[in-house]
Amino acid sequence: MGGEPPFSPTHGKRTKVSASPKDDRPVGVLLLNLGSPDAPTSAAVRRYLRQFLSDPRVLDFPAAIRRVLLETIILPIRSSKSAKLYQNIWDPTTGSPLLHFSAELRHKVAGELGENFVVRHAMRYGSPSIAQAWSELRAAGVRHVIVMPLYPQETSSTIGSALDEVRKVQANDWVPTPVSVIPAFYTDEGFLASLTEVTAETLAAHEVEHVLFSFHSIPQRHITKGDATGTHCFVADQCCSDLTSNVAAGCYRAQCLRTAQAVAQRLELPSWSVSFQSRLGRIPWVEPYTDLELARLAQSGIRRIAVTCPAFVADNLETVEEIDIRGRAQWAAAGGEELVLVPGLNDRPSWVQAVVALVRSHHVPA
Repeated sequence: MGGEPPFSPTHGKRTKVSASPKDDRPVGVLLLNLGSPDAPTSAAVRRYLRQFLSDPRVLDFPAAIRRVLLETIILPIRSSKSAKLYQNIWDPTTGSPLLHFSAELRHKVAGELGENFVVRHAMRYGSPSIAQAWSELRAAGVRHVIVMPLYPQETSSTIGSALDEVRKVQANDWVPTPVSVIPAFYTDEGFLASLTEVTAETLAAHEVEHVLFSFHSIPQRHITKGDATGTHCFVADQCCSDLTSNVAAGCYRAQCLRTAQAVAQRLELPSWSVSFQSRLGRIPWVEPYTDLELARLAQSGIRRIAVTCPAFVADNLETVEEIDIRGRAQWAAAGGEELVLVPGLNDRPSWVQAVVALVRSHHVPA
């Protein structure tokens, strides 16, 4: 009871608590995009498609059904067909446009952010992988990682899947590095300004009568799964007409409409519409479909059209091949005279600055 108290050099003295030392380690930035095969060959495309379509957030069937569909129908048929499409857009020097522009964007963003940041880019499917980029950020000794999925609008199969993989990789660390995420930026001023800029440049170079905003489509069930109340999505024909509502703000289709509306207003477009491309199979996807919208516009008497694809920040198979090659041929066959593709944001200076601004404005704990 009367023993000496444990030794302490400050026992019985008033001590001043010092502030925590500033953490001078750099901040990591991880830019994420979907991915591309390593080469435009059947074997490489097959590997890519297997990884991509094995993702339950993409092909959302029970695992056994998904595996049967992949191995007996999808991969045997689509691997060689898709390889030929990739061959149409593959540059002999730079390769895949998506991989090329993603690397260029990373390089330029890193140059603008400076030595206090370490920037890496990764693909959800294919190379460079999220695990590889994460390992490089860890090796650089970053204290925090800002993850920026390069998808302007949010879906479970894009941002949801990418963040699943980031969490999986992060969980392998004995001492996990903290992570924060830049959300979908479909109404970000920098993004909209850059998108408006590249569209305006295209319109200045071509006399077009109509602008078509073509977004990537997704199965309708991917949207209805996110409608917790079950009372909004696709219940009414104009379910996304109120773009200010909280319900609409969380909906992929509504986010696409908000992006298109914002750019159309900035450009004061007299004639424009929205469509959705890249549907597969016979299940309902988000409409109207781009191929059918092109036919409708041609039948209405429009002859010169510009198509912009604001769901993609970098040119890829869906923009260069699907719109600029196949879409152009379809437009001509329907009686149209000119279809011009608005280039992706790629690594243009205004887009680099928009990404830098999003990163710098993102709060990171000291």
